[in-house]
Amino acid sequence: MTRKLFGTDGVRGTANAWPMTAELALRLGAAAGRYFRNDGSNGHRVVIGKDTRLSGYMFENALTAGLTSTGMNVLLLGPVPTPAVGLLTTSMRADVGIMISASHNPHQDNGIKFFGPDGFKLSDEAEAEIEALVEAGVEPTGAINIGRAKRIDDGRFRYMERLKGTFPAGRRLDGLKVVIDCANGAAYKVAPEVLWELGATVVPVGTTPNGTNINEGCGSTSPRAAAEMVVAHGADIGICLDGDADRVILIDENGEIADGDQLMALMAGRWADAGRLRDSTLVATVMSNLGLERFLNGRGLRLERTAVGDRYVVEAMRQGGWNLGGEQSGHIVMTDFATTGDGLLAGLQVLAAMIESGEPASRLLRQFETVPQLLRNVRYAAGAQPLGAPSVERVIEGAKARLNGHGRLLIRKSGTEPLIRVMAECEDESLLAEVVGDIVTAVERAALAHAAE
Repeated sequence: MTRKLFGTDGVRGTANAWPMTAELALRLGAAAGRYFRNDGSNGHRVVIGKDTRLSGYMFENALTAGLTSTGMNVLLLGPVPTPAVGLLTTSMRADVGIMISASHNPHQDNGIKFFGPDGFKLSDEAEAEIEALVEAGVEPTGAINIGRAKRIDDGRFRYMERLKGTFPAGRRLDGLKVVIDCANGAAYKVAPEVLWELGATVVPVGTTPNGTNINEGCGSTSPRAAAEMVVAHGADIGICLDGDADRVILIDENGEIADGDQLMALMAGRWADAGRLRDSTLVATVMSNLGLERFLNGRGLRLERTAVGDRYVVEAMRQGGWNLGGEQSGHIVMTDFATTGDGLLAGLQVLAAMIESGEPASRLLRQFETVPQLLRNVRYAAGAQPLGAPSVERVIEGAKARLNGHGRLLIRKSGTEPLIRVMAECEDESLLAEVVGDIVTAVERAALAHAAE
């Protein structure tokens, strides 16, 4: 089945514009309710979490109406990180979990993503079937079978206890000063409290959400504010989460930023040394730096690459039986502990490495030298297909020929925004800039030509 609503991470777009409307959320809730309540009984549950966006109230209510109209019982968690929804879906014996969030996107965007009863994100096939139900329409249940809705007040505390349970037994964070940037998002309460309870001195950033400041000048997509705080406060490390806290970017004591590739290299090496890395394999996407692959090969480890999107990383991990994977952008997946990327969990693993090794963050988060990499995004109007333009195809073929034997090129559509992402890696930085610049210019011209038609 083809999918029109669902992208690489659920349904996403600008709030109050198609497809992110209250009407669509109502229909999507009804479709999901019908899909999961397929035996007609009244014992089915769904848990719903959200981040701090103003539009979250609207989508929470619309989804609840659609779900209860088909007989599903709804458990409302309020603002919690995405990984908390995956955890609580299983621990509360729910049939489905729903997270309302647009992750790292600005506040005007929002999204709806689904988790199955096992706590993992739904497959493409399941999402396609739910889409088909949205299109066909769903008959509501009889009045006697309408579902109930209930607020769960301790959801974040359950998640916090699970997080602390992943930290090495008997270890504490006494003596460590940690800057934690919550992006004014879903972890604004959870993250500082967990770190404080483990003994750290906490310097909070991005913990005053107002509905419209999520990811604004803070968080994993804007880590400079936290980097400045690390230096100003003499902190040992900075941990930057995104709006729904499923990804992390780290900052060492000098204010230097480390991405997900460096974090995965650290963890893969440590887990391999401890005999914990299954099949000596790390799973990452095509976006991960060539330097990571060289580092792993040098350690006798293997890198398994997937398409971009943490869901595809997780699918490969489950199929191969591997337990560590992630993305350069900071999604780090540890299936020994969680069913999805968890930024705070990954940050705690780095803190554990600092405590156990006695090494500073600057040593631990510089595991390899990166190959120069350049990524540029080109925004295009709805309906445009700039990558299909003959002029763009010619430039791309020329770029591949120039990079042959010197680097690699990756061009793709974003699954969550109307963007073309142009990425290349090459030891020759001047060649790198020329190749990426030529492609970006060609794509921009093709997009403008479509807009002028």
